[in-house]
Amino acid sequence: MPDTTDFFCINDRTPIIPKEAVFTMKLEPELRAEFIAEAKAAHRPASQVVRELMREFVQRQREAREYDEFLRQKIEAARNSARAGKGRPNEEVEAEFAARRANAANQA
Repeated sequence: MPDTTDFFCINDRTPIIPKEAVFTMKLEPELRAEFIAEAKAAHRPASQVVRELMREFVQRQREAREYDEFLRQKIEAARNSARAGKGRPNEEVEAEFAARRANAANQA
């Protein structure tokens, strides 16, 4: 097998990776026909479009999981801070920022 680092897409220089797995799926005939027609209209093989959609889906899912973990950690840190008595009452925070807003309005 040749070294795949020598093969790149013409448009964006991404490496071309040999395809070795087959993915079979069932879908409605109308959806398949519309998809094939749109891929042809875009002058692209349907398999290439599907691979791109799959990569985008994987990336979005990965980013969503990472963001969920980021939020979980932030929430846990806030809870730990509140348990340790490091928090401030909401009324105090609201009063401080009301004063800041009023000060900013007066300076404008």
